[in-house]
Amino acid sequence: MAFLSSMNIVGSGLSAQMLRLDVISENVTNSNTTRTENGEGPYRRKVVVFQAETGRDDFRAAMARAADGLAPNKGYTTAGGVRVVRIAEDPSDLKLTYDPTHPDANEEGYVELPNVDMVKEITDAMAATQAYSANVTMMNTLKAVVSKGLEIGR
Repeated sequence: MAFLSSMNIVGSGLSAQMLRLDVISENVTNSNTTRTENGEGPYRRKVVVFQAETGRDDFRAAMARAADGLAPNKGYTTAGGVRVVRIAEDPSDLKLTYDPTHPDANEEGYVELPNVDMVKEITDAMAATQAYSANVTMMNTLKAVVSKGLEIGR
């Protein structure tokens, strides 16, 4: 049933973008955190790393199998989609600001602030929201197609 694998693909996209939005909100929340729980300095921005899960032949291989009279993707168990490989820390430089009264200031009076850029976070959040919305639209379209397909049998 191809529509079930399509739902799995769309569902993986929804889950991945939801996690991306969660990580972005964590970055925004900690944009002024100068000391983490373990005391190892300021918070570092996190990013979500995605990987495509194809589970299928590429287009050329699928066409070659179809030309031989074989099912293009027969025997593949993975429907495809996207998966989160890891949540990585952004290695970019931390921001320095001069504030000798701050409790986390160094000997020269500078405080290391997180490498969170609000413009970048808002842009990422907008992109994740658009991707999530596209996946919702796809799910609604798929539901409509399946519903119309079921009406044929009546």
